[in-house]
Amino acid sequence: MSENQPLCALVFLTSLFCSACSHGTRFVHSAALDVDGRYNIKWGFDESTITFEVEVETRGYIGFGLSPTGAMSSSDIVIGGVLSGSPYLLDYYTDSNRKVHKDALQSYQLLYGRENDTHTVLAFSRNLQTCDDNDKVITGSTVRVIWAFHAEDVGVSGPVYHGTNRGRKSLRLLNPGTSSIIPAGTAFFDLQNEEVPVPHKDTTYWCQIFKFPELKKKHHIIRIEPMIQKSHENLVHHILLYQCDSDLNKSEINRGHECYHPNMPDSFFTCETVLFAWAIGGEGFTYPPHVGMSIGTSIDPVYVQMEIHFDNPSLQRGIVDSSGLRLYYSPSLRRYDAGVIETGVWVSLYHMLPPGMQDYITEGHCTQECLQESLDSEMPSGIHVFAVLLHAHLAGRAIRARHFRQQVELQPLASDDQFDFNFQEFQPLSQERIILPGDSLITECRYNTKGRMNMTWGGLSTRDEMCLSYLLYYPRVNLARCESLPEITGQLKFIGVKEIHEPVTTWPFVIKSPKKYSNLSFTEAMDKYKWTRKRGKAFNDIVRKLSMNVRCSKIGQDEWSMQGVIISPPELKSEQTSAAVVACRNVSEIQCGRSLALLLTACLLLILQTCLHL
Repeated sequence: MSENQPLCALVFLTSLFCSACSHGTRFVHSAALDVDGRYNIKWGFDESTITFEVEVETRGYIGFGLSPTGAMSSSDIVIGGVLSGSPYLLDYYTDSNRKVHKDALQSYQLLYGRENDTHTVLAFSRNLQTCDDNDKVITGSTVRVIWAFHAEDVGVSGPVYHGTNRGRKSLRLLNPGTSSIIPAGTAFFDLQNEEVPVPHKDTTYWCQIFKFPELKKKHHIIRIEPMIQKSHENLVHHILLYQCDSDLNKSEINRGHECYHPNMPDSFFTCETVLFAWAIGGEGFTYPPHVGMSIGTSIDPVYVQMEIHFDNPSLQRGIVDSSGLRLYYSPSLRRYDAGVIETGVWVSLYHMLPPGMQDYITEGHCTQECLQESLDSEMPSGIHVFAVLLHAHLAGRAIRARHFRQQVELQPLASDDQFDFNFQEFQPLSQERIILPGDSLITECRYNTKGRMNMTWGGLSTRDEMCLSYLLYYPRVNLARCESLPEITGQLKFIGVKEIHEPVTTWPFVIKSPKKYSNLSFTEAMDKYKWTRKRGKAFNDIVRKLSMNVRCSKIGQDEWSMQGVIISPPELKSEQTSAAVVACRNVSEIQCGRSLALLLTACLLLILQTCLHL
């Protein structure tokens, strides 16, 4: 017997003893996993452990799992319930064929369970890293939570098939979150659809331009929250709020239109900078107590565009939606104005992804030169980043906002190894990060284009791609975009292009030679090239080393002097890890000891509290 087995056994026995009195767990997050509100979860976490409470409208078993894709296969699952008054919980996993197996290592710990005439409640916990190959490591990335339930409890032969009582939802389980508490009586205004008819098709993006209220003096927006029409919780998949140019066509205000449509009014294309993002399963966003979004002054947003993604896979007809956003604002000013900087790859056709690629990497640079010039002029002491939105489209699989100082890599500002296009929101940072003049940032995006036959282009449509990080920071400076774009010449040279027609009078421009590409646009030539995985990998390696065009723009149409300068990608040093990697065995010993101490402390406190009330 290992010297740690008695210790861990004591932890287990202590947990059983405490299960009846452990209702004091602090759950900081909650979510309804189904549209009817029959399956609800709460959760909280610390540096090593996560605890869930699940409440479901059933007297049978409850299934809860973590999936790599949202499907049943290769998932980490727990199944439990209350049978004859006694709660039970078992740790399972599924193989690639979706077959359910009982896990030899039971990593989930039952805390308590109860049921009444209609509902079952289970609470359980586990380590974020269990060191079990059949469990999913829980990180700050997006998690596809899968759920199921049945009217019957688990029998001798295992759980009965759940039928249609199942679903999935993307959540960020380790999101530090923001407080929803604001002063009573805080004024608000709504940006809201007015009975928009949702088309009879799978996916619709609906855009509308609004004008912020006219104020006689400066105010701060301190919280933004979604207003989802009742019973439309699964219809409205995400809402984005963009800042628009102040000189747009005023006749297009309050007019709704399908986004990215060929007939979309020109003013809609001026709305580029993301101010806020919410996605299904997400919560509202409250600014830190010392920061607010300024409105009411000459340099503040006046016009905004709200984009709503409707998801209608069952092709329902006759749906009318009036969802939107509520913005709380106050004349009591915070110390700092918040700003948003768009970093990553400059949105352009010069950002291109070959078809058939399992793993294609794009890098967008917010260069040392741009941050040096802008911050030296505006804020030499640096800016403080407090939230990040990582943004890509349907081919996106993972994104990192990397941070460098003197060419040495620091911890990422934010990362998501399980990116889900339908779950995009600002990630509050657990600790604010300072960006100094001379720092540099790289937004790194990983894509999968395996199912595509043609090139994927940088652009606004969801079938196009983006690679962006939006940084929420303070104090606000006059820097709106800090991006890069690989030069087109080297990309065309890869497929054998020798000469283009000049002067350039059409867009996309036309190729002159060689003959096989003659009179084709460069996009047509790229599509004509016979791509293979090997060629795609070689193209990727070359593009990441090409000279790049710097975008370093101010708010509005003005630019810093670095705008349009051609530079080579910097030579950067990856982060050096001096500490040795701790083996899972040692991690387990440490976590086991911590669990014992935490459980004993919690139980003693609860027993003392109970005795005081006797």
